[in-house]
Amino acid sequence: MATHMSRCRTWSRVQRFGIAAYRKYSSGSGYPNISLSSPLPGIPKPVFASVDGQEKYETRITTLENGLKVASQNKFGQFCTVGILVNSGSRHEAKYPSGIAHFVEKLAFSSTAQYGSRDEILLTLEKHGGICDCQTSRDTTMYAVSAEVKGLDTVVSLLSDAVLQPRLLDEEIEMTRMAVRFELEDLNMRPDPEPLLTEMIHAAAYQNNTVGLPRFCPVHNVEKIDKKVLHSYLRNYYSPERMVLAGVGIEHEQLLECARKYLLGVKPVWGASSEANVDLSVAQYTGGIVKMEKDMSDVSLGPTPIPELTHIMIGLESCSFLEDDFIPFAVLNMMMGGGGSFSAGGPGKGMFTRLYLNVLNRHHWMYNATSYHHSYEDSGLLCIHASADPRQVREMVEIITREFIQMAGSAGEMELERAKTQLKSMLMMNLESRPVIFEDVGRQVLSTGKRKLPHELCDLISNVTASDIKRVTTKMLRSKPAVAALGDLTELPSYEHIQAALSSKDGRLPRMYRLFR
Repeated sequence: MATHMSRCRTWSRVQRFGIAAYRKYSSGSGYPNISLSSPLPGIPKPVFASVDGQEKYETRITTLENGLKVASQNKFGQFCTVGILVNSGSRHEAKYPSGIAHFVEKLAFSSTAQYGSRDEILLTLEKHGGICDCQTSRDTTMYAVSAEVKGLDTVVSLLSDAVLQPRLLDEEIEMTRMAVRFELEDLNMRPDPEPLLTEMIHAAAYQNNTVGLPRFCPVHNVEKIDKKVLHSYLRNYYSPERMVLAGVGIEHEQLLECARKYLLGVKPVWGASSEANVDLSVAQYTGGIVKMEKDMSDVSLGPTPIPELTHIMIGLESCSFLEDDFIPFAVLNMMMGGGGSFSAGGPGKGMFTRLYLNVLNRHHWMYNATSYHHSYEDSGLLCIHASADPRQVREMVEIITREFIQMAGSAGEMELERAKTQLKSMLMMNLESRPVIFEDVGRQVLSTGKRKLPHELCDLISNVTASDIKRVTTKMLRSKPAVAALGDLTELPSYEHIQAALSSKDGRLPRMYRLFR
């Protein structure tokens, strides 16, 4: 009887999917052999929930009398994220010892005029279920607090104090020096070389200017940075017209009232500057190479150590986030995708991106191939990071240069649609998180004075065509390459050979003929 029932089930499956689509597996179960991009036959058509993509609340922006902008985005919930973003970062340190932004990040939320220590600040926030953080990038410094909405007054008062009235005591600066030294040691020892490579590729692409200046404090500058240097820098860059108070999850009027109370007419501890000496240099893309010979054989010891790898990052100039071409570049970056050879996941995790299909699937010895896009207010950098055994570095570089050349070919319709859909889905999923909305509101208002809403960005992404991708790629390939190389570089081709490969039709490196190997 059981055998008869099993045969009936098998026959019903064959009828449902067809004999060609039916495959028997060793486990005894059968699965339909149908492409992932085709709907399953015989399954009712799904009805998806539809969203109009419109924000329930608009982003409201007000500029105070002193030039400080107040931006808010209401959001349902009992918690809010509020913070101050400052147009200040490592790119502004040309006239100062590099590393000030790194020190500012570590010194944030220490003792202030109102609070005797960091512990006092944390205890005050704890009463409102709050946490605080400070992050610096190459062009922005961001102080943020997440807490209950009813503690808004305390939060804005604390932020004003932390940003404009820090004590910068000698013992705090000495502790920061120790923290910076530890971070620099850790940077050189960690198995993941991505932060170090990113630092190197920026130094190669923008040699000794703006975004090419070091984001981490160089070792020789650790002792040079003191209270006097910090005050001199903060006096020039921490002015109200270079700041945005952004809030998510609160009423605009409430935030505005607190801003007027705590950020209007407040005299900073370093004194007001009669004439701010701000560095307005525009990023100059130079291209070039930065190499670091390093023994990577003992980076990760243990029962299953990571094999010795050489890491290469090759980049070309893209565009600023203020240009219209920024969206096509974002789609191109998504289309390239990539990841590590052990990345888990299906189609949604980028297994159909070019660096997976053309590189990791075809060359088993490649450990990593990932595309990155860094964009700033006056320039940008699209780069590919790859890693492999030191003996195969030359071959790896040629594979990457070929991928750059093939970007200028025509993009397939399905490939392009998949990249656009993935970019939109990533954008919308990230913007479900309150801290991400806060950062988006703050950064956009700081750089442009307004905010593009998610549905506007989705429309721009939808409008990208294959000809847009080809156009931006052709323009990008005209720039000189920036190269960062880390590890055993015996087999690394010369910079001139990499440049020649990126100028050729097929991306191949010039042939080398050796008499003795």
